[in-house]
Amino acid sequence: MSTLDLIAAVSSELTPTQRRIAEAALAEPTLLAFGTVSDLADRVATSRPSIVRFATKLGFEGYTELQQHVRSDLSRRLSRPSERIRSDDKRAASARTAIGDAITSVFEALDGDRIAEMAKPIVRANKVWILSGETSQAGANALHNKLSIVRPDVFTLEEHSFGIDLGDAAPGDTAVVFDFFRYRTQVTRAARILAEAGVTIVAITDSPLSPLVELAANWCQIKVPAIGPFDSSVPIVMACELLVARVAEDLKEDATNRIDRIEELWEETEVFV
Repeated sequence: MSTLDLIAAVSSELTPTQRRIAEAALAEPTLLAFGTVSDLADRVATSRPSIVRFATKLGFEGYTELQQHVRSDLSRRLSRPSERIRSDDKRAASARTAIGDAITSVFEALDGDRIAEMAKPIVRANKVWILSGETSQAGANALHNKLSIVRPDVFTLEEHSFGIDLGDAAPGDTAVVFDFFRYRTQVTRAARILAEAGVTIVAITDSPLSPLVELAANWCQIKVPAIGPFDSSVPIVMACELLVARVAEDLKEDATNRIDRIEELWEETEVFV
């Protein structure tokens, strides 16, 4: 299990100090991999025993064992050319580089088993609910528009109608929830209500410390770069498109028949010129 996944598994149990340690470890993994207990304690402005307790919280016997795990994880990541580039922190990177890096993070986050596990509850759900923060609304729109074509009963949750829509959610449903730092209170509260109602949560977010992670049965982390004054919508739209493609693949004939029927109706109603 990666260091990111280990932190995600206990994110709701971390103390404020341990959250600071986790944030530092994720932001600068080489510090944890090659620095001493004192180096990390100084960086986070905490004590050495707090660092050791953090390692224990992740399931290790001590700091040395955690450090060995992180070194192995880092070595595996740095074997990829994209990660070698990413490890060199270029804070003045161009928009092109930032977007390229974010798209790479989407493909890596949704590679192999992860996207299969995220698609599974969407395929078998009675209803699919889509919940998003304002900055990821473009992703919500893309997911709703395309997922509605490959399967029925897909709904976007709107803040003004939470009371009505949340009351219709039930066990057997799945909610796809995405939000990024700074996390919106309304999204977290609505996701919690859905989870408490027995709805399976699939989350797309930007950190294992996101409040969505503790609620999610399946989740992934993607990078969302700032382009000018705003967060980019490109990576979240890309993630949603990959997810829909996997759902369509899993639904096979059901998705094909639905698409064919919709095309027929478009022709009958002369939707296109």
